[in-house]
Amino acid sequence: MIDKIALVASLVMPLWNIPLIMRIIKRRSSNDISIYWAVGIWTCFLGMLPSALKSDFIVWKSFAIANLSMFTIVFLVTLLFHKKK
Repeated sequence: MIDKIALVASLVMPLWNIPLIMRIIKRRSSNDISIYWAVGIWTCFLGMLPSALKSDFIVWKSFAIANLSMFTIVFLVTLLFHKKK
């Protein structure tokens, strides 16, 4: 039962990126988000992916895939709507 709860949580948690994505698109600006932060977070998620894919633990695997997928959208939208000063 604990693993099932963890699996659901691992798939739901990355969905909290959706409000951020929608806010960036609605405002047509991501200037309040650091490009360096976005690159750093995305790089870390990408670096964790091989470990997750190799793991037999489904919670870790699903979390890494879902998190990288959702944050890739955040990363791309941030880059798209970031205005140079």
